[in-house]
Amino acid sequence: MSSREGPRGGEKSKEQKPKEIERKFLISSLPDDLDQYPYRDILQGYVVIAEDGTEVRLRKKDDKFFLTVKSGGGKIRDESETEMTQDQFDAMWGTTEGKRLEKRRYFIPYKDAILELDVYGGDLEGLIVVEVEFSSEELSEQFDLPAWFGEETTEDNRYKNQSLALYGDPRKKT
Repeated sequence: MSSREGPRGGEKSKEQKPKEIERKFLISSLPDDLDQYPYRDILQGYVVIAEDGTEVRLRKKDDKFFLTVKSGGGKIRDESETEMTQDQFDAMWGTTEGKRLEKRRYFIPYKDAILELDVYGGDLEGLIVVEVEFSSEELSEQFDLPAWFGEETTEDNRYKNQSLALYGDPRKKT
């Protein structure tokens, strides 16, 4: 694994899992030695954000490009991701103007999980969240939180990436 590649290769297999089960938290303090963990630089923009929470997004992870459709909300969502060429990505990128974000995602092993720590840049500089994906809802409920985890934001729509891209950091709103 390179220093920029996630522990699972950072990519999903061609056999897509139909559901994404994850919890999301603000971070009260960064873990020690963050630079020792692998990471990916991510640029993403939203082509469509529907009122029901369905989204179509473009994402660049280092030198790979993806089109993703997500639906549902909260802890369990449907997700489908397809790799695309840079030319396809570039042709669609203009449609995401005003609906973009950038972040560095660190992959941190913790017990039986991989913590995905997102350090946002650009207009979201200073926002740091962590996501943990699970194979079942039961496992998500049994997860033992590290001490450096802060407030859970899984059900708080203001912290969904699509909301961050549209409205910015909710902690800075008055």
